[in-house]
Amino acid sequence: MLFATALVALASFAAGFINALAGGGSFLTLPALIAAGVPPIAANASSTVALFPGQITTGFAARDGIRAAAKDHRINVPALAAISLGGGLVGGLLLLITPPELFARIIPWLILFATLVFAGGNLFRSESSRFHLNGAGILIAQGFVAVYGGYFGGGIGILMLAALTLYGLRDIWLMNSLKILLAVLMNAAAVVTFIIAGLVHWQLTIIAGIAAIIGGYVGIHAARRLPQSIVKGFVIAVGLVLTVYFFMKTA
Repeated sequence: MLFATALVALASFAAGFINALAGGGSFLTLPALIAAGVPPIAANASSTVALFPGQITTGFAARDGIRAAAKDHRINVPALAAISLGGGLVGGLLLLITPPELFARIIPWLILFATLVFAGGNLFRSESSRFHLNGAGILIAQGFVAVYGGYFGGGIGILMLAALTLYGLRDIWLMNSLKILLAVLMNAAAVVTFIIAGLVHWQLTIIAGIAAIIGGYVGIHAARRLPQSIVKGFVIAVGLVLTVYFFMKTA
């Protein structure tokens, strides 16, 4: 039990650190909780709950950008917020009705998808793309991202930035701030769902949450010194290793 607790704490610290610099922290917390003996669906729920306080802290830090997004006439923030809440709730409910055996088989595919999204983030956000989203398109895209985010969550930041870029936004500070707000909302719906359903393993989740907050605090200060390319490369490598591991485990 001591080893499992230490593993979860270390992975969560690293997850908070990575989330502060690049995102993708759930790649670490989910397998750490599974390795600690938490069933896959409960591990996914506990990981979401554990990382949520750090997301709120980040959202508070980005409040100026969120206010700027609310004043931008091109962005329907209330509609995007409502869709994020509703989609996160739907995704969380879908997780609740997914049979554990099926989710265990889906995990490697979800991690692979999230890793590819993370790795191809710059490509997805290319300004030269010929494909564009209109007002209705960005709302529909956010709906799909929100459902996926409530269900699993890996790579949602890149997906939202890609959609906002295809919508025509270019101010990365404003886009990142809006992304943080929408991620908090979709995860809030999922967190409430998982808590009510009794899926959260609180002892490990509290430890993971505290470690992630500390890791995020350290990560914010390291962001000015450590090249993001190194952090992103680490996240991608971890994602690929975990993909192979879970595919072998379910074979």
